Amino acid sequence: MPPLIETAGLTKQFDTLIAVNDLTFTVAEGEVLALLGPNGAGKTTTVRMLSSILKPTRGYARIASHDVAREPRLVRHLIGHLTEFPGLYLRMRPLDYLDFFGELQHLPQAERRARAEELMQHFELWDARDRRLGNFSKGMRQKMALIRAMLHNPRVLFLDEPTSAMDPHSAKQVRDAIAGLRGRGHTIVLCTHNLYEAESLADHIAVIRKGQLIAFGSPTQLKLDLLGLPLWEVRLARPSAHAWQPMLNEHAHIHSSDAWSLRYHTEHPEITNPLLLRELAAHGVDVLRLTELPRSLEEVYLKLVQ
Repeated sequence: MPPLIETAGLTKQFDTLIAVNDLTFTVAEGEVLALLGPNGAGKTTTVRMLSSILKPTRGYARIASHDVAREPRLVRHLIGHLTEFPGLYLRMRPLDYLDFFGELQHLPQAERRARAEELMQHFELWDARDRRLGNFSKGMRQKMALIRAMLHNPRVLFLDEPTSAMDPHSAKQVRDAIAGLRGRGHTIVLCTHNLYEAESLADHIAVIRKGQLIAFGSPTQLKLDLLGLPLWEVRLARPSAHAWQPMLNEHAHIHSSDAWSLRYHTEHPEITNPLLLRELAAHGVDVLRLTELPRSLEEVYLKLVQ
């Protein structure tokens, strides 16, 4: 199957400023791509080109094989776009507001009403349906903007900082909604500074710096490429001064050790880890736990942008 999102040499220049320079990547249907980078890196400009809001200076982008510059109306029906700032019509009430945008997407009246109620119930806004949007809190406004983007059940969602200004409960609702959409085959491009959010949701990470793509891959692959082999730790139930002698084999590279624990790298954990446990058991050493020490996407990101 062709990728649902495809870019090649995508570039946007404003006078002498090159905001996005020669971006080339693809996103398959049903995937979540997290777009990361410092402020001013070109993330929002990239999303605006993919959403047919800005026309590329050079290169091209396609959504479901439709060119974003040549077929903007088709592209806008295929996508939903949550911008960084909600931009709500504050004097309107929620159902009237969603009905207006549902009509723009050519949804039948009954369908847009049912869809609006379903989403407002899901995001716990239904009890506020008679209030004007100007009386909503920042978090409630952000949820309304997300509902507006999801209303017509788009194939592709562009989400720019979707959980900003939200309390932890609301942010989890949004993350759960994103995971659910991916499970139903929707494709999502997520711009965020929340690296936990990116790591927990994204199939692939794209890091942009000064308008250029400097890294692309799965979180696991980026950690391996940038941080090297993972570090494993064995902790004992009781201290043993001689426990690690059996561990000196060709599969492990010892990082550090003491009477309680051993840390090591291995290229073949499927071989090294069972071998180590068998050897320790044979020598009467009780193991409390064997774990891979966590490495965060934050370490990868900081190494790239710094």
